[in-house]
Amino acid sequence: MSDSFERACALADLPDEGVLATEVGGVEVAVVKSEGQVFAVRDECSHAQIQLSEGDVGNCEIECWLHGSRFDLRTGEPTSLPAYDPVPIYPVRVAGDDVLVDVKNPLNSAG
Repeated sequence: MSDSFERACALADLPDEGVLATEVGGVEVAVVKSEGQVFAVRDECSHAQIQLSEGDVGNCEIECWLHGSRFDLRTGEPTSLPAYDPVPIYPVRVAGDDVLVDVKNPLNSAG
């Protein structure tokens, strides 16, 4: 099996509880740090095609600023309406000072 992780950003670029929008392998990705963990989700709300990276982060969730849909960063599942479809989440690996993301192998069926 080939290694399909690609560099998304530097770990130092992430706020302690926040998000950074980037592109990995042609996919718009929101790299999120919450509760001391690093996550990666497709940077698009499943409800309104709005960038999730512009929303608030907290308690391992990211909120879409437009209608308030929230998504669990660990599963991609929505935790509040109006969204009812999950967002794709991706494997993350921290290697030294870099955050690596694998957009080719989503962790959930939303990918």
